Amino acid sequence: MRSVKVKDYMATQLVTFRPETNVVEAMRVFLDQKISGAPVVNEGGELVGILSEVDLMQVVIQDSYYDESGGIVADYMKFPVDTIDPHQDIYTLALRFIEDGRRRFPVVDGGRLVGQVSRRDVLRAAEDFLLRR
Repeated sequence: MRSVKVKDYMATQLVTFRPETNVVEAMRVFLDQKISGAPVVNEGGELVGILSEVDLMQVVIQDSYYDESGGIVADYMKFPVDTIDPHQDIYTLALRFIEDGRRRFPVVDGGRLVGQVSRRDVLRAAEDFLLRR
């Protein structure tokens, strides 16, 4: 499993947001695309944050308490973001998922977002590896 690399199993067709995206628009994309999180990138494709369903719950709370909704993704996204290198092995990644309790990690190469890897991707890699034995 140590020779199986993240780059071989990561998703590369991602929904992403820009920091200046309207947060209500981002919420609509989450619902339409049935996603629970998405990377936030600048105009150069560099990862600058991550937005999750939990982050968007702040929009609901803000509207409830202050009767104001909206804002931009940059107001709600998390940063800095823990990332994974595309050349990291799946075994090390599996340990990191266990230790950190995350669902997914953005994959960054040279500062640019190149993909995303999830716990399900690790299981897919393990299944492929075990079937080839």
